[in-house]
Amino acid sequence: MPETASFQKLYVIAGEDSGDLHAANLIKELKQRRPDLQVRGMGGGQMRSAGCELTAHISEGNFMGFLEVVKHLGTIRELFRRLKADAADWKPDAVLLVDYPGFNLRMAPFFKDLGVKVFYYISPQLWAWKKGRIKKIRQYVDHMMVILPFEQEFYRKEGVKVSYVGHPLLDAIGPMSDRKPESDLIALLPGSRKQEISRMLPVMLSLVKEFPEYRFVIGGAPSQELSYYQSFMKDFPVEIWMNRTYELLTKATAAAVTSGTATLEAGLFGVPQVVCYQSTRISYEIGKRLVKVRVISLVNLIMDREVVT
Repeated sequence: MPETASFQKLYVIAGEDSGDLHAANLIKELKQRRPDLQVRGMGGGQMRSAGCELTAHISEGNFMGFLEVVKHLGTIRELFRRLKADAADWKPDAVLLVDYPGFNLRMAPFFKDLGVKVFYYISPQLWAWKKGRIKKIRQYVDHMMVILPFEQEFYRKEGVKVSYVGHPLLDAIGPMSDRKPESDLIALLPGSRKQEISRMLPVMLSLVKEFPEYRFVIGGAPSQELSYYQSFMKDFPVEIWMNRTYELLTKATAAAVTSGTATLEAGLFGVPQVVCYQSTRISYEIGKRLVKVRVISLVNLIMDREVVT
């Protein structure tokens, strides 16, 4: 992360499990270099373990989709208010905004007005949709740190200070030589947000009766409770492994994966996968008019062709 020597207090905002993971690894690295660095903000258990004092948890603002956000506007407004009040009182030297663009791009002007350096780690997918957000980034973000190689040129052309830092999953996953797939094991990765899980897990569980010769295992996200998954499992003969996704991917012979970071994780482990997604009709109709990419899922976007279905 650039310019770390110039500040003592870092505020961090991440809003989902993947952001919590990647922010935690970055915090660990920063604290190795600067043991006196103070870190505070919004995140999950992994950020807390890395030494971040949490003032809000990712579960409080983990909403997605147009209708879901509208239904929870009151909760989201209160979260904005709390974080702004906390940051203003704590007076950080810099803020690190991690992905989560719907929330973080609304926080960026506030931090800019506070007079702190604004760093953004893991870019919003402006090259896919909502390119108009580039004006806000140019105005309020001091340095963008991108994880996909083609994003660097995109931001350079738009006049934004940018560094390509590589994808953090390569550090998080580490060596994958110990992969030993079990021929009958299929992983079900329904996502990390409650809305994703409620839509995708019932669809994925419908596979169980279609393939009785296989053993199905759900990968449970660390931000969710076991009981939430169990409410969907009913009489399905499936297992659930909580917070053991990488172990599951070392053993899975195939996977059904909700579109998102997990598709790249499965790809890096070399697991054959089907990428899945389901939204409300209104979200789909709005989205298909805004999305500008030729292929869907991180695996396909990085390769610029359809590698997985």
